[in-house]
Formats: sequence, C-alpha cells, structure tokens
Amino acid sequence: MAHVHHFSYGIYNPIAAYLLAFLGSFLGLLCAGRARDAHNRSRRNRWLVISAFAIGGGGIWLMHFSAMLGFDVPDSPVRYDLALTLLSLGFAVLTVGVGLMVVGHGTRSTAKTVVAGMLTGGGVIAMHFTGMEGMRLPATIHYNPLLVAASTVIAFAASTVALWFAMSVRGWLRVSAAAAVMALAVCGMHYTGMAAMSIELHVSAPLPGGIRPLTMLVPITVITAATIVGVALSALQAMTEEEFTDGAGTPKRGIHAETAQPWSLKQASMGAVRLTPAARAVMTNRAVAGRPSPKPRPSAAPAPTAPPATSGS
Repeated sequence: MAHVHHFSYGIYNPIAAYLLAFLGSFLGLLCAGRARDAHNRSRRNRWLVISAFAIGGGGIWLMHFSAMLGFDVPDSPVRYDLALTLLSLGFAVLTVGVGLMVVGHGTRSTAKTVVAGMLTGGGVIAMHFTGMEGMRLPATIHYNPLLVAASTVIAFAASTVALWFAMSVRGWLRVSAAAAVMALAVCGMHYTGMAAMSIELHVSAPLPGGIRPLTMLVPITVITAATIVGVALSALQAMTEEEFTDGAGTPKRGIHAETAQPWSLKQASMGAVRLTPAARAVMTNRAVAGRPSPKPRPSAAPAPTAPPATSGS
C-alpha cells in the first residue's frame, strides 16, 4: 500500500475546511430562519433555496474540496475529473435542498426531520464518494467497511441535526453555536471517510489525466466568493422586498399600513376645529338657505371674573 498524506500543508487545510463549513452553515441557518418567518409559500421556498446553496454548496462541498487540497500521494501525481467534481456539487446542493423543503413546509415533527435527515445524509455520502471517485491516479482504491459505515452514520446524524437546527434555532448566539456544531460534524464525516481509504499503486500504469489539485484553487476561490456574494445579494433582495411589501406582494403605505385607516386632510382639519352650538346652528341654517357658510371660528374662552371684594375686619 502506498503512503498517503491527508495534511500535506499542515494545519492550514483542516482550519480552512472548518471555517468554510462554519461560514456556509451559519449563512444557511440564517436563511432558514428567514424562511420560517416568510408570509407565503413562494418566499419561503426562495429562502430555503438560498439556504440549500449556502449549506450544501458552501458548508459541505467547498469544505470537502478545500480539505482535499491537503490530500497527497508522494509516489504518484493526483488529478481530478472535472465532470465528477461538478456532479458531487450537484448532489450536495440538491439533497440539502430536498431536506430543507421537507422540513420547511407543513407541521414540524420528529419523524419528518429524521426522514429528511436520512435523505440529506445519503446525498452527503454520495457527494463525498463521488468526489473520491473523481480522483485520477494509477492505483486501485480500497475502503475499510467499518470506517465507511462510521462516516455514513456521522453523515446521517449531522444532516438530521442540521435540519433540526435550521427549523428551531433563533438568535445570533444560538445560530453561531449551531453552525459550529454542524461544521465539526461535516469535517468529522469527511476525515473519517478519508481515513477509510487505502491506495494500491500500479507502477506500470500510465499517468492519469485531469485537473491538478493546485489548479482547483482558482475555481474553488471563485465559487466560494460567488456563493457568499450570491447568498448575500439574494438575501438582501428578499429582505428588501419583505420590508416594503406585504405578504401579497403589494406595496405598503406605512409602518402600520395593515391596521391604520387612510388619512385625509379634511378629517384632520375638521377634527382640529371645535364649534360652539350657536356656530353649528348658523352653519346649518345657511346650508338650508343655500348661502355659503362663514368659516368657523374657535369658541372663545370665557373672560376671567374679578374676585369678590372682601371687607376689612
């Protein structure tokens, strides 16, 4: 069996992987929280789709391949197949999106969360081993069944916990703590699956074709920036629409537009004028006679009376 390095760049790879997993999970949980507060189904679906890209694309897939940059076989070059690499990205985003759609609509229940967690966990496992299948090197890859089973259990548990967090936690502190737990679980699943792998090199086999690992730094950086910017812009646009429109998508008239009555200048001016009974009678008589009524005047305050004189004792 060939010697394998999982941390060829030292501690930088696991730290970068964990930070990407944390950032993706954090943004995804924030978007899931907005989805719970959405007024209609279309807006809820929009927030859930944004959350799926943040968690599946950023928190899982980007974490996986940033960690894979530290994978190295000293006796053989390692290359990656672009089509399978992109397919693994599709698995991550799609399955996380399906899980969020299942738990994001209807009545929440433990059974629904567990079923959605199984679906999402299966997609995460498919993403991981599709990415591993995309590796190109002159060797045969073997897997330890026990460690593969352990990584599968971790993926199912991490996905279920992530979906439960997505539908339950609120507040910056709790979301941050939940994202930290999710990132730890995703990294644990990845490195457990990597530990299950062993490589048997074939010296006479031709060198593989594909993308060099360091060449993937540019697309990973671009995809990371695009994911963060896209999630931020989509969230900002959705928040702006929710701020200035009501649940039906019609513009609001003001802060209390749902309960306040339309305001008019006539009502304000008439409410500010207090008429005496005599002035009301004059205005009524002029209206009956067809003559224009004079402008109402505010009633005068009664003149103060002098205090009674007191005789000296």
